[in-house]
Amino acid sequence: MALREVRSGMRVGLGTGSTARHFVDLLGEQVANGFECLCVPTSEVTARQALSLNIPLTDLDTIDRLDVTIDGADEIGPGLALIKGAGGALLREKIVATASDRMLVIADSSKLVETLGRFPLPVEVNRFGLGATRRALELVMLAHGAEDKLQLRNDAAGTAYVTDGGHLILDAFFGRISDPEALSRVLLDIPGVVQHGLFLGLCKRAYVATPDGVRTLDN
Repeated sequence: MALREVRSGMRVGLGTGSTARHFVDLLGEQVANGFECLCVPTSEVTARQALSLNIPLTDLDTIDRLDVTIDGADEIGPGLALIKGAGGALLREKIVATASDRMLVIADSSKLVETLGRFPLPVEVNRFGLGATRRALELVMLAHGAEDKLQLRNDAAGTAYVTDGGHLILDAFFGRISDPEALSRVLLDIPGVVQHGLFLGLCKRAYVATPDGVRTLDN
């Protein structure tokens, strides 16, 4: 259904992750049949996939606005507030979403939550001063009544996961985020924090697959 939101000639942000990958495959089929679009990928992985499907790509240095971004989500809460970042592309995903007239999310019903925080919140951090940044995050978690569990994300080889931007990710297990707006502000005040996975006020519509069919949620 999300593909119906994309009309020929649009400038489209392409998300990252397992669900977004399916959308890119479907878009590639359309392009092969003459569909015209110009896309900005949110990760190097998505860029390689899109190029393999001959989807035309550009970047936000060449164009400054997108018509729509289609992406997945790790959690969808009230007001279509999101947690994203399991795929490690949260910084680029947020830049692309913010540069879009509309952000649409595709997900299954397991991602719907009454309160954000069941899924760990990814926090992208600078390599420099990691110990100090980690301690500052631990104090924020303590102040917000979190589970006090903060993990440096590792890759499949067991070494520290490095984002496309050359940063690290700390996964913060909050358990329950009662005030995501306040938490967002506090996290961004930490000098070593590059960005976090709270996407607030960005998503305009979500297509959610359920056993009874696809639900459309609007903000």
